[in-house]
Amino acid sequence: MWAYIIRRLLLIVPTLVGIMVINFAIVQFAPGGPVEQMIAQLRGTDIAATARVSGVGSEFAAGGDRSRGARGLDPAFVAELKTLYGFDKPAPERFWLMMKQYAQFDFGRSFFRDRSVVDLVLEKMPVSISLGLWTTLLIYLISIPLGVAKAVRDGQPFDVWTSAVVIVGNAIPSFLFAILLVVLFAGGSYVSWFPLRGLTSPGWENFSLLGKIGDYFWHLALPLAALVIGSFASLTMLAKNSFLEEINKQYVLTARAKGLSEQRVLYGHIFRNAMLIVVAGFPSALLGILFTGALLIEVIFSLDGLGLLGYEAVVNRDYPVVFGTLFFFSLIGLIFALIRDVTYMLVDPRIDFEARG
Repeated sequence: MWAYIIRRLLLIVPTLVGIMVINFAIVQFAPGGPVEQMIAQLRGTDIAATARVSGVGSEFAAGGDRSRGARGLDPAFVAELKTLYGFDKPAPERFWLMMKQYAQFDFGRSFFRDRSVVDLVLEKMPVSISLGLWTTLLIYLISIPLGVAKAVRDGQPFDVWTSAVVIVGNAIPSFLFAILLVVLFAGGSYVSWFPLRGLTSPGWENFSLLGKIGDYFWHLALPLAALVIGSFASLTMLAKNSFLEEINKQYVLTARAKGLSEQRVLYGHIFRNAMLIVVAGFPSALLGILFTGALLIEVIFSLDGLGLLGYEAVVNRDYPVVFGTLFFFSLIGLIFALIRDVTYMLVDPRIDFEARG
């Protein structure tokens, strides 16, 4: 196992470089670079209009100087802007300098916020961790028992009506359910039982310990409900199908023939094998919700997290934030993928990735 882990760790480096190369190359053809953004702000024009007149691919993003957005400005001033944002160098050199900094975990400073990328990520992290961690835990706590119960009662009324609930939950996007919750419970048209902004109330630091915990989960109640309702369906059906597959295997018939109780058969023999793929997928599920699954929820409930930070960085062409977070999240994702494989082996020692070679 250790040889496999070392080999996977070594593969992280070329994989990460490949991800950065592809995304850096794509950005060179994206209209409206950071220099163009600044010029548009100085001239009081809309960046979308500036991007439209600059044709296919921003010359500034590629390091050129033919964008019409700069016309009417002193060429020396435009050159200073390009130097300020690092676009006075050719693209390969800029990429090499960027990766050299990232190798030292120096992610630079935001172009438009005048703060380091690390500080911005750390500031937004509590929101994303809160949403990702609690949503993943709730989904697993709901889906695994429900999936097992559906498998044991396969074809019975309980299985039928819970399947209807699962189908409805799977059909409703999280953001639509979030809007419904706001309308019903957050002062939309009916009652105002839950807050609609932030993770905590003003003066939270002065609350008692129980008051802080209660206020924290009071703010998270609606966002978590919206995320869970749109995500638990697939895991529930995965748990059910995994359990059904194991129930019909020979070792289950043998255990029953030996006179073991049904509970001992279900939870002493079937559960471990059936839950292998479900439990081992926990790291990936957490990562997906943590970094990619909550942008619209953050917007609807005014939660300033990593999803909103990444979206605003892309819109504003804030390249240090875009590439810094991309590097960091890609690295975390690759590490979590390794953790997932190791989890498979820990849950079921019969799995040996070394043997695949």
